[in-house]
Amino acid sequence: MQIQMRTVFASLALVLSSVTAFASVDTVLQAKIEALTAQHHGKVTLYASSLKTGATVTINADTPVATASVIKLPILVEAMEQVKVGRHKLSDKITLQKDDVVQGSGILQFFDSPLVVTLKDALTFMIVESDNTATNLVIDQVGIKNVNDRIASMGLKDTYLYKKVFKPAVGPMPADQKKFGLGKTTAREMAKVMQSIVRCDLKDQALCDNMLYMLRNQQYRNLVPHYIETSDTSEGLSLIANKTGSLDEVRNDVAVVYSKNGPIIISAFTYDNEDKAWNNDNAAELLVARIAKLIMEAWSPQGLAKEIPRATSAP
Repeated sequence: MQIQMRTVFASLALVLSSVTAFASVDTVLQAKIEALTAQHHGKVTLYASSLKTGATVTINADTPVATASVIKLPILVEAMEQVKVGRHKLSDKITLQKDDVVQGSGILQFFDSPLVVTLKDALTFMIVESDNTATNLVIDQVGIKNVNDRIASMGLKDTYLYKKVFKPAVGPMPADQKKFGLGKTTAREMAKVMQSIVRCDLKDQALCDNMLYMLRNQQYRNLVPHYIETSDTSEGLSLIANKTGSLDEVRNDVAVVYSKNGPIIISAFTYDNEDKAWNNDNAAELLVARIAKLIMEAWSPQGLAKEIPRATSAP
């Protein structure tokens, strides 16, 4: 009996050590990133993982933060879920009226209205240009409650969409809405949203292809892609699918980087930043870029992939 028990405990220890090895903290990289972020005049949260090796690095990864436009990522997921079940079609027509136009990022605000676009057009504008007007058109179609229900179904407890962009909050609001504005999340939870897209948890390859195609054509390239992708992505698909979010004191980026050593998730949020400049030298944006560079040097020193899974091809 004692021999059997020893065998059982030995087997259990082996299993636990295997699990730990697959989801282990890269202590060397962790130290480098902590040293880098310690010099930053602002606050940083980070969750990064290699989907091939299970290596991770984290900094306050479970601290709730303002999403800014990164909340458009779960909005995209919910929209595609509704397309999958037949509630909407990507070809559905949406009419943009003058009262729908809001300020900030995007180009729909400069178009004459009324203007008819498809749901796919609106989703593309929302992701590629982070178009705020397009985002509100999508929210009108899919519903804030449905987005939040989808977030909850993914097991995310600190991610929430409060309202439409540049529109007042409607109805009873959670007490923390004034603190976070448009939406809240954590670095770990938004990494899970990106990872769900990469895994195609939707179980519809064509729709997953569409999501990643939009994200790989995302136009804001000054954060995660800054140092690790130097090719002209206007002439070919990027090997980085990402969604940024920015406010004066906030600079965020959530990405999957397709490296030669497998996909790497980087979910980085900065806030209370001293540098509020809207230029390519912004300190927080360059900090995220340097963090991404350190991660790539550690986990895929050979660089970006040449070929990537079908789920990231053009739809």
